[in-house]
Amino acid sequence: MLKRIVAGSILIVILITALALSGWWFTVPFMICVSLSAHEVFRALQNAGHRPVQWPAWVCMAAGIPVMVLEIGQNGALLALIAGACMLTVIHIIFRREPSFEDALYSLIPTFFVALPAFCMLGLLRTADRPMRLMLLIASFGIPLMGDTFAYFIGVMYGHTKLCETISPKKTVEGAAAGLFGSILFSVVLYLIFRNQTPSVMLWHALVLGLLAGIAGQTGDLFASMIKRKCGIKDFSNLIPGHGGMMDRLDSVYWSTVVVYICFSLLLRGTGAL
Repeated sequence: MLKRIVAGSILIVILITALALSGWWFTVPFMICVSLSAHEVFRALQNAGHRPVQWPAWVCMAAGIPVMVLEIGQNGALLALIAGACMLTVIHIIFRREPSFEDALYSLIPTFFVALPAFCMLGLLRTADRPMRLMLLIASFGIPLMGDTFAYFIGVMYGHTKLCETISPKKTVEGAAAGLFGSILFSVVLYLIFRNQTPSVMLWHALVLGLLAGIAGQTGDLFASMIKRKCGIKDFSNLIPGHGGMMDRLDSVYWSTVVVYICFSLLLRGTGAL
């Protein structure tokens, strides 16, 4: 428990610093974390006896940085990158001596589970208004992480009804409900902090975002648990004491980020704030 708290505190300090500096000061360390996450997933699949194709995902992530940060080609280029990575992966598998449909599917997991959410996070960096940009970035991390915190402590103390025992035996309905409450609470508090600087954001936006991003974060966590159970591992790595690997720490953040990006693209595109 002590290791988990200390490591978590250090990560929070690093995150706050990166968010405050923004720009490349955020992009570079974030993409390092993304690369570590993708590496951990590929390694887990390989250790489980699968043969995922890695290079299309790495090319996609490398090319996606200038596309999203420098706004090259807007979202059309992003779709082309994702589609291209998928096509190249499938082509590579097809022309193997022993092509495997399962290997093709497993090869695409890091692209959709890691790379695509990472692009959404970089897309939030393009938000023109600085207070809005900072709020969206904080929401992407804070909503799922606060949900994780509430779910962990309430689940440990009061959880007894299993949520999804075949995938994650320790997760409970009580913990999941507390996690959603924590996510919504964080979103509302964030709204109250930024409401004078972001007048286009309403309270109901914060409520909806907290709920949807909280659900997405927990779903991402469960999907990561499904991958780990399939691969026969407890954590993706032991990189972070008390937390496991980078993927163990960011699995909920990745899916939550997609929801934040989609919601505010739909709600605020017409205001020019995003």
